[in-house]
Amino acid sequence: MTRISMKTIKQLNEKDLKSKIQESRSELGKLRVDAAKGTLRKESGKLKPLRHDIARMMTRLNEMRNEK
Repeated sequence: MTRISMKTIKQLNEKDLKSKIQESRSELGKLRVDAAKGTLRKESGKLKPLRHDIARMMTRLNEMRNEK
């Protein structure tokens, strides 16, 4: 999964944002399992950006909820 820009995140509606968050969290879980096993080599640099993307999406989701 590639990095998601804030511009792209702002264009998503609430339903799409929730599905992206769920998808990112499942990918993060898989990467963490691989890291624990010791089989995470090439993708070791993907953990931190993925966590930041999830946080960015959660922030936007909270902003959308507070606007209502």
